[in-house]
Amino acid sequence: MKTISKSLSDTQKIAEDFIKKISNEAQDSALVIGLYGDLGSGKTTFTQAIAKLFNINEDVTSPTFVIEKIYPINYKNFEKLIHIDAYRLDSAKELFTLDWERTLSDSKNIIFIEWPERVLEVLPKNHTKIFFKFLSENEREIEI
Repeated sequence: MKTISKSLSDTQKIAEDFIKKISNEAQDSALVIGLYGDLGSGKTTFTQAIAKLFNINEDVTSPTFVIEKIYPINYKNFEKLIHIDAYRLDSAKELFTLDWERTLSDSKNIIFIEWPERVLEVLPKNHTKIFFKFLSENEREIEI
């Protein structure tokens, strides 16, 4: 489904609709959401909207320089929102320095990863994909 966001409140509504669709079913590993799109297309803004829905009171910014940020949450079966920015990674193997296998195996984690195409070989094949496209200063296309 493609949607046009013309404002922060539009993006928040799209994020809310997405979160409502997340299953309550138990799963064997973390839920991984790949955020695909160019710089400035809305990936971090979408993650900020998700964080707001999870009642995260911290300032959620892109983890470009630290690669990974972890936030405690209490939503359905999830206990941690993990926000990863793979833009600066030279290879997927670098995720393993962040204890990627343990992070991925924990079904209580929901992982939002920006620039997933840089680490595809270590992502679950069935990870959820969301595509962002910069249309204009005030418009973004979001495809879930």
